[in-house]
Amino acid sequence: MLIAGFPAGAWGTNCYLVAPAAGEECVIIDPGHQATQGVEETIAKHRLKPVAVVLTHGHLDHVASVVPVCGAHDVPAWIHPDDRYMMSDPEKGLGRAIGQQLLGDLTVGEPDDVHELTDGARLPLAGLELTVSHAPGHTQGSVTFSLPEQADIPPVLFSGDLLFAGSIGRTDLPGGDPAEILRSLARVCLPLDDSTVVLSGHGPQTTIGRERAANPFLREVAAGRGADGFIAPRRGM
Repeated sequence: MLIAGFPAGAWGTNCYLVAPAAGEECVIIDPGHQATQGVEETIAKHRLKPVAVVLTHGHLDHVASVVPVCGAHDVPAWIHPDDRYMMSDPEKGLGRAIGQQLLGDLTVGEPDDVHELTDGARLPLAGLELTVSHAPGHTQGSVTFSLPEQADIPPVLFSGDLLFAGSIGRTDLPGGDPAEILRSLARVCLPLDDSTVVLSGHGPQTTIGRERAANPFLREVAAGRGADGFIAPRRGM
């Protein structure tokens, strides 16, 4: 399996291209702010053919390049219905004060073909099977994508802004919910095997085992405790 990732734009949002191998079809995960060039360079480097764009949530730093990427390759985008509105109106997901500062000259909107994600769905794309888990808390429509263990390759979780190395997603933007993100961590992350590789929306890769042992938020959830009303440390948008 080939997973090629790079940080893009002002918020260093990780964009991933996933394929069974070089020279084959691929899925693009979270082409965000200023990701178009990196996507095209990665496609050319590995001789890939995109078949879909899938989105962990609707914040601008994860979706800003969806329209040009989908248009260039004539592929659909997949997003949870609770976050779909942000593609056309990102200010609603950021708050007016932040949105006005960040939008600038960006062109926003939906690509021509949009499919909606559901919890537990299995997406057979590019010779892979991505399992979708609805994981609200950072936004109402946040999801994760997981790939099962394959041969000598451990399972992989594309966690979006649910879980980071050492932290979790912020909950102080519209649609964020501190209690909900803790429930999502418990439901989506805790059952996973320690060997699961976590590829998040921002920052370095980690594993579930490492986060179970050292991430203070995941440790609180594992212990059955949670702090009502907390605001997670800010990372990304």
